[in-house]
Amino acid sequence: MTFKPAIWFPIAVALSAINLVGVGFAVGPGESLHAATHAALALVFGLWAQRLRRGPRDGQLPAPLVASEELDALAAEVTKLRQEVSEVQERLDFTERMLAQRPDSPRVGPQR
Repeated sequence: MTFKPAIWFPIAVALSAINLVGVGFAVGPGESLHAATHAALALVFGLWAQRLRRGPRDGQLPAPLVASEELDALAAEVTKLRQEVSEVQERLDFTERMLAQRPDSPRVGPQR
């Protein structure tokens, strides 16, 4: 069974409308938490209905494919960064060895 936005859009709109009516009924007796819950549900169902109406954007890949491609790109970038860090460590080691082999040069300072 596949998810069909055409079926779920009217359901989301109806649930949003029912919860808006519920806000009106809950505010009457002074149940503010009850009214706030209905308002939040109306907002959530309304946003969901908007998302269902938009559908997938033209030319946009489905979310799992986009996430997979982004993950592959990040993995490649991490591999490249690891290689660069390794090269920098090798250069630092070489520099430290060269400095350790160099004889101490006379230091210039105040004469006593």
